[in-house]
Amino acid sequence: MTEPIALDTLYDLTTITEFVVSPDGERAAFVATESSRTDDERHSSIFVVPTDGSRPPHRLSRVSDARSPKWSPDGSQLGFLAARERDMALAVCEDGSDEADEDEEGEEETDGKGEDDPKSQLWTFDLEFGGDAIQVTDREEGVREFDWAPDGTRVVISARDPTDDEQEYLDARREGETPIEVERLQHKWNGNGWLDSVTTYLFVVDLETRETDRLDDAYGSGAFEGISGLQPAWNPTGDRIAFLSNRSDRPDDSAVMDLYTIEPDGTGLSRLTEGDLTVSSPEWHPDGDRIAFAGSDPENGYVPTQAYCWEDGEYESLTADLDRTLSWGAALRWVGEDVVTTIGDEAHVRFVRAHMDGSAERVFVGRGEYRTVQAFDIAANTLVALRSHPADGRDLHATSIDELDASDESDTSSKSVEGSKAEDDPFRRLTAVNDDLIETYPMPNCKRVRYKSDGHEIDAITYLPEGFDPDDPEPHPLIVSIHGGPLAYDTPGFSLEYAMWASRGYVVLCPNYRGGTSYGEAFAEELYGEWGSVEVTDIVAGIESLCERGWADSDRVFGRGFSYGGIAQGYLVTQTDVLTAAAPEHGLYDLRSAFGTDDCHLQWGTEFGLPWEAAEEYESASAITDAGEIDTPLLVMAGGQDWRCPPTQSEQLYVSARKQGVEAKLVVYPDEHHNIGDPDRALHRLEELTAWFDAHDPATEGSTDDEA
Repeated sequence: MTEPIALDTLYDLTTITEFVVSPDGERAAFVATESSRTDDERHSSIFVVPTDGSRPPHRLSRVSDARSPKWSPDGSQLGFLAARERDMALAVCEDGSDEADEDEEGEEETDGKGEDDPKSQLWTFDLEFGGDAIQVTDREEGVREFDWAPDGTRVVISARDPTDDEQEYLDARREGETPIEVERLQHKWNGNGWLDSVTTYLFVVDLETRETDRLDDAYGSGAFEGISGLQPAWNPTGDRIAFLSNRSDRPDDSAVMDLYTIEPDGTGLSRLTEGDLTVSSPEWHPDGDRIAFAGSDPENGYVPTQAYCWEDGEYESLTADLDRTLSWGAALRWVGEDVVTTIGDEAHVRFVRAHMDGSAERVFVGRGEYRTVQAFDIAANTLVALRSHPADGRDLHATSIDELDASDESDTSSKSVEGSKAEDDPFRRLTAVNDDLIETYPMPNCKRVRYKSDGHEIDAITYLPEGFDPDDPEPHPLIVSIHGGPLAYDTPGFSLEYAMWASRGYVVLCPNYRGGTSYGEAFAEELYGEWGSVEVTDIVAGIESLCERGWADSDRVFGRGFSYGGIAQGYLVTQTDVLTAAAPEHGLYDLRSAFGTDDCHLQWGTEFGLPWEAAEEYESASAITDAGEIDTPLLVMAGGQDWRCPPTQSEQLYVSARKQGVEAKLVVYPDEHHNIGDPDRALHRLEELTAWFDAHDPATEGSTDDEA
């Protein structure tokens, strides 16, 4: 057996995060993040690659946080958002004088913000003439989103626009000269921190003159604006701009996001939806007379997110009959008179062609049993997909729309990853961002398994060590990796983390427990308001199934999971003894004390009720109420600035274990949100998890059962 993958190989990982196909379908621009061992930062760069696969990608820029690339309508320019040092061209006034004092020391410009980092602005590359990017906007509060006008001479942006009093308050708060003052119900949001009263508007910007006009009636509002934005979309005929907002009486007490349109001069505001949906991803038909969009239930997230179409004052679901949710971050693209999108479908991601009569059909089925489409874009008969494969990596692939309807119904459900690479795969690979890593280190074999649980047949994805024979196995240590959400699901894909653990002899189990969203509404809703019930049954059944198969050793079972994956471990260690050691990360364990201290008051109110009216429901869903049953060693991890699952929740679980003499360790990353940020912290996290599993493996020399 080869040597295990070194944990610091994490620094060598490149991740494609966004991409967009040029209007002629001949090129794709994408953003890739890379880690620096020197400064312990992740850096994002923009690349361009031809979709015919004729040459490798070329790096367009090295930018610290490039994002949101979008081609101009004629494909000659590429716009993107980035917080870069100020373009010196903006410092030259029309009369030729320098706007800023000359820096005799030669120090870097700081855009007038002192020691503050630059704000995200809109930049454009001219791909015909070349050269560096040109800065388009220079807003004090930065730019969040943008879209091109169809003639390519203007853009619409969304940006915060504080009043004079609001700006004075913001400046004082940033300098630490005033306390935080909030009157909003939605007073914080993970990643955004403490919220304020500043309104975000749409602005139309002339690219040549940089003249900017605010559309006073096009403003954002609502509890979800902090995560959704306004999502401006200029229609192909140039006469209207679509955007999202919540204009209800109590917008912070509602998950509704309505779809609006407005004329580019700021007149003619029109509301298209009626407060019954959380709308996202508006996509205009090429004729400009219809809009496709994603819509979810604002009060019940367990209802599948569906594709809708608005036309002639009415909107209807196009995918309701499928009883499947749109996949995470699914795009909606018009192909002729149909909408193409992707759904989560029984631990797969499937392409769907939705018709205007409300019917929808799965297309391109039967291919890629172990490949997962994580995102896609379509332009001019070219489809580019970001596909993830456990052994091949996560890369861009291209094909034609004609291939989308090609169907191969062959049953590959019993095949493992080696047998999943279909010879008739019509996709051509455009990138190979981690090939050096993949060719250097062993990647795990991946196999789908099914098992019985409480009358249900549950799907799971497993990652197996090198040389592991599923038909003639020897029991291995098991890591049960529990997905978050719980409104999510696991599919096969490239994971360096799983590869690292498999290279150390672990089997990794990813169970698609009830509450997950790729099996329809009824399957998901069994967990609605009943946390700590059916998902525990399904996870335990998955562990027992692998032990019965001889794949796993019941004395060497370790819990791993982030967000709801951490929450579920709280239930596992208070209700069962199946875990040898657990590592809950960024979880919630006392829902009553979470209410109002996190950013999820809307979810708690709709799913469980209000704490002072539904005390029993909150107590039942809180693992901390059964903390006296904990005897499993716990590694509890949290982000110090996590407003989705505040660190005080992890402290409660940790102290409850230590108070009883149960071995426990608390790790808090002070500056982290509900994620893992810089590579040094990501590496430290991986080291902590791996060391915890190794230390508590009874078959590993030096393992410990020391009491606290």
